[in-house]
Amino acid sequence: MKNQFVKTSNYERFITGLSVLENRGASEASLLLVDGDAGFGKSKTVDYWAVQNGALYLRAKTQWTPSYFMSELADLLKVDSTGRTKTIFGRVAARLGGQEIPLVIDEVDHCLRNGADVLETVRDISDLTEIPVILVGMERVQTKIARHKQISSRIAKVVEFQPASLDDIALTCHQLAEVTITNDLIEEIHRQSRGLMRQVMNAIAVCENTAKLNGLKQISTIEMAGKVLTHDWQERRPRAVKAVGGR
Repeated sequence: MKNQFVKTSNYERFITGLSVLENRGASEASLLLVDGDAGFGKSKTVDYWAVQNGALYLRAKTQWTPSYFMSELADLLKVDSTGRTKTIFGRVAARLGGQEIPLVIDEVDHCLRNGADVLETVRDISDLTEIPVILVGMERVQTKIARHKQISSRIAKVVEFQPASLDDIALTCHQLAEVTITNDLIEEIHRQSRGLMRQVMNAIAVCENTAKLNGLKQISTIEMAGKVLTHDWQERRPRAVKAVGGR
């Protein structure tokens, strides 16, 4: 499988959300919230964007406190992480604001397990520096953050990641697969995966392996008939392919 990033419709939604953030009227509304179910490609999308734009990417931890968060942030910025939290905050804010470094915090749900103290610190940073801050969480994170008005009021836009469309999956197959996956098999991947990009990626790998084992440059539901394409962990059974077309 080719190693490249595919710009699906969720990526386009994310970029549109960023444009809203960049053109906001209230300078303090510098937060962008990204939510959606696991497997929709949120982390991969924001990580790709962070690398391309020189943003700082952190994955939240359940053990985070404001001081723990600040120390980790300081270490990533390569600034002195010793001393009182207030002192570390000043160094971090100066570096982020001075160099206009965007901040991405993934799995932000962990910051809300015991109140919102960590997100209050994030809010303080964004208020002072006015840098873009992207918060990434699961589907219900929006409801959790809404309980904290001082934070939710600073969200310029919410981007909701959705299941991959048939067009998204076709684009992914065409750009990543090292063999040609025919339209009928792409439709089967879409049906079985239910739009979960993790399942899509696994299915592409299965198709590639099957094609290579059989010396094929193109593969369809005919060649994949009876073979396991994805696995339904909830029903604890594999999903086999039924031949519905061919080359």
